[in-house]
Amino acid sequence: MATFKKPRLSAKLKRSRKPRGVKATADYGVRGAPINSSHPFYFGFMAVAGGLIALTLLKALASASQIFILIVISLFLAIGLNPAVNYFQRRNMRRGYAVGVVVGSVLLFVALFIWIAIPPLLEEIDSFIDNAPQLVNDLKNNSLINDLNNRYGIIDSLESRVNSVIKDGAFVVTAFGGVVGVGRAFISGVVATITILVLTLYFLSSLDKVVKIGLRLVPNSRRDRVAKLTNAIISRIGSFVGGQGIIAILAALFILLMGLAIGMPYTGPLSMLVLVCGFIPLIGHFIGMTFVTLVSLTDSPQTAFIALALYIIYVQIENYVITPKIMRRSLSLPGLVTIIAALLGTSLLGLVGGLLAVPIAAAVLLILDEVVFPRADNS
Repeated sequence: MATFKKPRLSAKLKRSRKPRGVKATADYGVRGAPINSSHPFYFGFMAVAGGLIALTLLKALASASQIFILIVISLFLAIGLNPAVNYFQRRNMRRGYAVGVVVGSVLLFVALFIWIAIPPLLEEIDSFIDNAPQLVNDLKNNSLINDLNNRYGIIDSLESRVNSVIKDGAFVVTAFGGVVGVGRAFISGVVATITILVLTLYFLSSLDKVVKIGLRLVPNSRRDRVAKLTNAIISRIGSFVGGQGIIAILAALFILLMGLAIGMPYTGPLSMLVLVCGFIPLIGHFIGMTFVTLVSLTDSPQTAFIALALYIIYVQIENYVITPKIMRRSLSLPGLVTIIAALLGTSLLGLVGGLLAVPIAAAVLLILDEVVFPRADNS
């Protein structure tokens, strides 16, 4: 009786067999020899191509600088709101719901602020603009300022400039370069606000995923250390943004209460000005103090002196009591580094650069302390 043996498979066929459920990879041929990178033609071509690509990228970045500024602001705000999201996440709330609660609370606060504070604030600003020429003229009642005006004509030139700008009620139109400029500025402001809001929402909801994707680019042997440094930087920036916001709100409330107590004119606009100045590092309170003193001087020298003295006392309390308690987990920078960072940031990006410079400087110092300096010490 004839028997049939199971045919043997060659080694090549055995190697080519794939387990069930595993898709066979496509065959794209055999790799060729690598390009000779030492050839002069190759080097020259790559050098010229690299230079052209670099110039193209620089021009593209310059033309899209406003978009990048909006992206940086949105990322900065998202990092600032991230501690609040993490707070709700630690209480077993999903990140999507936590982001909704935080963003909704912020929008509700802004809406209430606009509904309650903006109408009287606009009335006071309109009254301030209408009375600006008379307020400038009232500065001559002060003997010191009147003497300086008689010598150098400071108040007269300022008064003529204010009269020319506010003449015929065209202050807003003049400030924004005509009627078309006003419309363009309004539309640009609305579009920028919506863009920042949407980008902040997306950054905040996917911040953890973005960080994880970025860490995938780091070698596995260094990924844990880079992850810890990245989380530390995000935590510091978030603490700085939240703490600076609290400090600015406290300063604005102080000016509002002080103005109501001493009868300071235009208390609402001045408190809003101090709120904005509270976010400016180093010179913010100096700017706010200057405006508060000058506006109070139009009422009386006594009001100006009381406002200046109380403001100086509050700044000292803020520097030595409020700020250390709020910024305990945030930034600790040398004064010289803070000044240089604020000056460079302001010169590069204006007010936005001044706001971003200090936390960025803190992040750079953290990297220097943890990475650069130890490597230099061990070399």
